[in-house]
Amino acid sequence: MKRVVAALIVNEDRILACQRTRHQVMPLKWEFPGGKIEEGEQPRDALRRELEEELGIEATIGNEVVRIHHEYPGGGSVELRFFEVHEYQGEIENRIFREIRWVRRNELLELDFLEADRSLVKDLAAGKVL
Repeated sequence: MKRVVAALIVNEDRILACQRTRHQVMPLKWEFPGGKIEEGEQPRDALRRELEEELGIEATIGNEVVRIHHEYPGGGSVELRFFEVHEYQGEIENRIFREIRWVRRNELLELDFLEADRSLVKDLAAGKVL
């Protein structure tokens, strides 16, 4: 099982969403920034590293919000751990994505998110999470 961490970066009433490039697996899908936990790495350390690599920020990782286990059709399972991030140092810069966008909760449903993220996106849009 692939172990992944992701950040729910909150700025007032908006959440940062990121779109994959055409060359990535599951191209042009939207997701929350983060990535794979490396061998021997703690989840919060992995997320801190990923946010620096992807967005150029030094984030203060908050509480774990939700943990999702997802099986993709045709094989491949993933454990996703989402953490809230309310504080970070530096300016967010797009280093790897096709697009990054600050999105209001109700606008999240308009984006084509990864299948594994969809239940969380619905809960965020409904105000059940965060």
